[in-house]
Amino acid sequence: MRVPERILTVIVVAVMVGLIIVPTAQVIMRGVFTLPFIGAEELTRFLLICLVFLAYPLVIEHGENIVMGEFKAAMPRKLRAVVNFTISISAVAITGFIAWVTAANISRNLANATPTLGIPFWIFLGATLFGFAGATLVHLVHLRKPPQADTNIAI
Repeated sequence: MRVPERILTVIVVAVMVGLIIVPTAQVIMRGVFTLPFIGAEELTRFLLICLVFLAYPLVIEHGENIVMGEFKAAMPRKLRAVVNFTISISAVAITGFIAWVTAANISRNLANATPTLGIPFWIFLGATLFGFAGATLVHLVHLRKPPQADTNIAI
């Protein structure tokens, strides 16, 4: 595992741990101590959004995204290579476009924040930008070496 991938994995695991701890702490505080955990729902939502987008490049790198393995496996080898290349080109274009739109939205939402905890929206959008920009880079790498293996078939 490469160093940037390890660092991102550690960050994703830390966010996931936070996603487990916050609701658990809320339940314990309300049930045991009868104290409210103000903003727990908002923080949980924030952590979930960040988890999804931060983990997106890792999912793509490991080939864990949804593919139509059975359909592609039924194709002749040359057609399959064309389909894989087309998928990678399309993925670069789409994820790159979403990253670009997200970057534009960050500049328009610098002053906005969540209502309870005041978490700046640029953090949510920053995780989205990171996820899609990272996905674009991973898809660019996949142009040279497509990850779609002929053995990626569900039984």
